[in-house]
Amino acid sequence: MTLTLDLREAAQGGLHNSDMTEQAKAKVTRLDYCQYLLSSQINYTLTNFADHSERFSHDAINRYLNGERIPPRWVWGSVREQIVTSSNGCVLFDDVVLDKRHAQQIELVRRQYSGNAKRVIQGIGVVTCVYVNPETDQFWLIDYLIFAPDVDHKSKLDHMREMLSNADRFKRLPFRVVLMDTWYATLEEMLFIEGLGKVYYCPVRENRRVSLRRDDPTYYRVDELAWSRDELRGGRLVHLKHFPAGHQVKLFRLTFSNERTDYIVTNDVTQDSTAATQEVWGWRPKVEDA
Repeated sequence: MTLTLDLREAAQGGLHNSDMTEQAKAKVTRLDYCQYLLSSQINYTLTNFADHSERFSHDAINRYLNGERIPPRWVWGSVREQIVTSSNGCVLFDDVVLDKRHAQQIELVRRQYSGNAKRVIQGIGVVTCVYVNPETDQFWLIDYLIFAPDVDHKSKLDHMREMLSNADRFKRLPFRVVLMDTWYATLEEMLFIEGLGKVYYCPVRENRRVSLRRDDPTYYRVDELAWSRDELRGGRLVHLKHFPAGHQVKLFRLTFSNERTDYIVTNDVTQDSTAATQEVWGWRPKVEDA
């Protein structure tokens, strides 16, 4: 709260220069930096921090950031006592690219696809893990990993499996459902989640191929399937190409007011409601827009 109050009072002329000079002797702390991140709505740069707080010089902030590290375990340590768990909880995975298109010498910057920009940009990739309590309408960031394949030789799928295992076995969070984007809708990821005894909901691309019966070797693109009225309401059983023989999942066709159509698959073959599926899947945009 200290930095937030300082920023507001300084803007209103509430702090005298003599007071600010005295406070300038203080070192930048993690609390100061976190309060700045909470106060700033758009710009999170070191320069912007220095420009909006007379307490700290540019050099002081730079020294702090060069010496400070915020590992994922600190994120978990800061939220573990706040989480309201539920046996119906969800674990949600997402990745974001921090735009560094003008960076020339920043570590971990690489060209990669950004879902926000809808194209390949230069930036730092971060894979995040969020815990959702659908009963209390709350969610918490519980883990993250930096996408740096040149450093650790790990893919985003590797990061997801690692964080999912940690949430289940180390953090011991109760959850039933895993939500993930198209990027993670691979055979390996789906079978890994099933091996943990969890349910997944994830979209598949329009050109993903499925067969409609266990004994039918013919595969169709999901966007070419004909849907009956009952199937639109309750989904349909399909076999995804390359999955083990006889392995079926439930496919749902979700339509939205902007004329977008999503095809969602789940290993919960007892799910018989498109509306319920859309409600579960609705947590992804809710968290992304927060």
